[in-house]
Amino acid sequence: MAGEIPDLIAEARTGTGKGAARQARREGKVPGIVYGGGLDPLAINIPYNVLFKRLKDGRFLSTLFNLKVEGEDDVRVICRNVQRDVVKDLPTHVDLMRLKRTSKIALFIPVTVVGEEECPGLKKGGVLTMVRPEVELRVTAGDIPEEITIDLTGLEIGDTVTISSVTLPEGAKATIDRDFVIANLTAPSGLVSSESEADDEDQPAPDEVPAIEVDEE
Repeated sequence: MAGEIPDLIAEARTGTGKGAARQARREGKVPGIVYGGGLDPLAINIPYNVLFKRLKDGRFLSTLFNLKVEGEDDVRVICRNVQRDVVKDLPTHVDLMRLKRTSKIALFIPVTVVGEEECPGLKKGGVLTMVRPEVELRVTAGDIPEEITIDLTGLEIGDTVTISSVTLPEGAKATIDRDFVIANLTAPSGLVSSESEADDEDQPAPDEVPAIEVDEE
């Protein structure tokens, strides 16, 4: 289970409607609503700078947060919508959904690598290319994996690691319904260049092309 779910700090918003929302924006806050989870909706304000940084970090809509509001129990939430100013493209309102521990959600899980010391391809100078340093999985909110692991043991140059070769945590499933590549082992660029030059040298020059013998009867 993931050890670090980032906190999202907010405050309860007194009053609802457009007037309260405008007041929040004048105070440098972004109004929002928290709904779901079998509880009543909760109007909140999030400091603009906090939300803007989260949005800039990326994948805000697919990140699970631990919402902390003074006077309320901490709850896991995921963002379902960010409304933006049509001219400035800045956030003006957020919708957050509470999640039960049994809720299924799609999140990007980081990939870690093991087995480098037992990888013949790396020992021969091969280069590991991470095609997907993160993999999107559908997981249970109460059992989110901290990472998934790929094993390079025994891999040679030219081999690939696909999702089918990874042991996923119980209850987790990739959101892409095909056997996609996570990483591959390629030859170093210097080796590729030298092999290419060798192939060129093996080709006969135009005036060295052997004549074709034709039997004439």
